[in-house]
Amino acid sequence: MIAHFFHAWERRLAARTTDRVVRGFEWGVDWLDDRHGPAASPHEELRDWSARMVADSERFFHAPATDGYELRGNVLSFPSAFRTPHPENNTVHALYFPAAGRAAAGRAAGRRAVVVLPQWNADAGSHVALSRLIARAGISSVRLSLPYHDQRMPPELHRADYIVSANLGRTLQVCRQAVLDARRAVHWLSGRGYERIGILGTSLGSCLAMLTAAHEPRIRAAALNHISPYFADVVWRGLSTAHVRAGLDGRIDLDRLRRLWLPISPQPYVDRLRNTQVLLVYARYDLSFPVGLSRRLVARFRRCGVPHRAFALPCGHYTTGIAPFNWLDGYVLVRFLARTL
Repeated sequence: MIAHFFHAWERRLAARTTDRVVRGFEWGVDWLDDRHGPAASPHEELRDWSARMVADSERFFHAPATDGYELRGNVLSFPSAFRTPHPENNTVHALYFPAAGRAAAGRAAGRRAVVVLPQWNADAGSHVALSRLIARAGISSVRLSLPYHDQRMPPELHRADYIVSANLGRTLQVCRQAVLDARRAVHWLSGRGYERIGILGTSLGSCLAMLTAAHEPRIRAAALNHISPYFADVVWRGLSTAHVRAGLDGRIDLDRLRRLWLPISPQPYVDRLRNTQVLLVYARYDLSFPVGLSRRLVARFRRCGVPHRAFALPCGHYTTGIAPFNWLDGYVLVRFLARTL
């Protein structure tokens, strides 16, 4: 009865968004770098490229240093390490919230900071309240805008479709871009003297945060809010991505899609988090990140012997943003960061 209630509520909340666009399927091989010449088919080229990127993920997620950081007031900007055809998207925008008040007075507390990655299609104000709450807890925070979001969105878009879509190669590379952006934000914090750095991500941001934590040695703690082992399975089964699935239907099956999008999936990188404090948060009645997928990732951590903490919210995906569930979620996330950094 409780599940039925929350599932109905989730569907009503999801139905409020009426501007989703079904975009046509594309292999997106034109987005790939380090191509090894013509392949027998776009599928085979993308399959081989993805396998190489997983095998050499250090290079795939390498973010070269930059001196292009600019801080005006609390607005931070810097060039993205990955260049796309859209100039607006190639500058990263972030909001910096230094730790304030008595909580930041201690020397150790003053060296703590967190990079915050919001959810897919987050507006410019999303996660700002959470970032301020983190700062009030004595931990500075940098709230990043994801690729193709708000100021980074080109004129032809009204939603951030280019980071998750039926264009397979573009989805791979734009999610990679988000990880490189997050790593550069970590480098900026480190350059300002922060020594205890964490990362927090929600929904799509959670996946990107885990990929970042798995490849950025400066990150000590990762709070992952809504989780799945596979990027493809969320798109294929999730309520929020039904319009993306519609563009995939008839052109590819889930098994192939899972292999092609493996470079941007948490599954291959769990072992890389052995030296990171990890919090895995999921929602019992989630239809966007189906709870079975979330529990599979928790089980993966357990089987690999990677230390972690898990917390199940008594709500769904969309309802996580509604009181009192947003209060509980925020409390769990901030408490974890305050205790581990």
